[in-house]
Amino acid sequence: MSNATVTTRECGTDAHAAKALTVEQARKRIMAAVEPVSGVEKIALRSALGRILAEDIFSPIDVPSHTNSAVDGYALANASLSAETTKLRIIGTSWAGKPFSGRVRAGECVRIMTGAVVPEGTDTVVMQEHVQFLGSAIDVTAGIPPGENVRAAGEDLAKGQMALAKGKQIMPPELGLLASLGTVEVAVWRHLRVAFFSTGDELRSLGQSLSEGEIYDSNRYTLFGMLTRLGVEILDMGVIRDDRDAIECAFLEAAANADVIITSGGVSVGEADYVKETLERLGEIDFWQIAMKPGRPLAYGRVRGSTFFGLPGNPVSVMVTFYQFVEQALRHMMGQSNARSALTTFKVRCASRLHKKPGRTEFQRGILESDDTGELVVRATGQQGSGILRSMSAANCFVILPRDSQTVEPGTLVDVQPFHGIL
Repeated sequence: MSNATVTTRECGTDAHAAKALTVEQARKRIMAAVEPVSGVEKIALRSALGRILAEDIFSPIDVPSHTNSAVDGYALANASLSAETTKLRIIGTSWAGKPFSGRVRAGECVRIMTGAVVPEGTDTVVMQEHVQFLGSAIDVTAGIPPGENVRAAGEDLAKGQMALAKGKQIMPPELGLLASLGTVEVAVWRHLRVAFFSTGDELRSLGQSLSEGEIYDSNRYTLFGMLTRLGVEILDMGVIRDDRDAIECAFLEAAANADVIITSGGVSVGEADYVKETLERLGEIDFWQIAMKPGRPLAYGRVRGSTFFGLPGNPVSVMVTFYQFVEQALRHMMGQSNARSALTTFKVRCASRLHKKPGRTEFQRGILESDDTGELVVRATGQQGSGILRSMSAANCFVILPRDSQTVEPGTLVDVQPFHGIL
């Protein structure tokens, strides 16, 4: 990237419209530039939830370590069963953690508990509900297949088999899997450090009174929530006033302490030029106009070695651009192997009339639900203005309307991107 020179003419609507990137182009451009962190640390398993594995994990043991029963029942040799009902003598019990020590011969069986070692000489377990108990013996009906209700040693993982690949995020299933291998510590990529701040003289912090024209800074709270859910190390630098020196100091401090800098406000058409001037002096920046709504203005580049995202100032635009561009990039920088995968979308029938003009991809807020027939449908939350943060709270999905599409009539199939998993 080369240093951008932003003139008043370039900030005009016509110039930006001509240079606007598609959503797909912008996403690819960002993902082609960002690189994962390189630091690795060893941490206790209980501290690893949400972290990203920095090495492949191979199983040091068979899991399960012994052939065992999947149910409470009776272990027997399938060859002992006849074409009719077979009577077998009970010669003992195999308990979980206390196996039966003898060998089972023809005409015999062993009472067995779930998870207990399958005794020598047996290959089948019959559920206790499927036999007739006769005191010291059982009657078994014909037709039980060999291997019924038996879990083989190494069935889950064989010794030496890869259990988890580098780049996998450790979630509850992975915690359990690692524990089943006897893992005490794991190597994970270090935390990604992200600094963020808002810009604007009109912004006030919570607890302060508002004068005419002033608003509370909500963007830092949505960013705090999104970044915290993501699992990065965050540095909240507050609100930076529209002052050249203050903005430059903020960028220098952020670049010295973080891998990523995220700002909200200061990159839209007509706003004060201090952010743009500062970025031109300190970094390599592309100022983008993306053909999307909401969230057209987005700045991306580097500042003194740190990756920079300049998000719009409108509250909904901040959330839309974060989830469509920033989160995927941060996950890749965290070392997550599947970060480049596209966000999940699927088609459902739209129950509302959605107004749209061609030329921009739109991310309208919708409510995904089942109709009276049980079919999934989506309807609009109502007003779709980029300042209506309530629309994000009311919604549970984005309705993605392609760049060249027009107004959607009820009954049309539309692309839906559920919030579950990202919000």
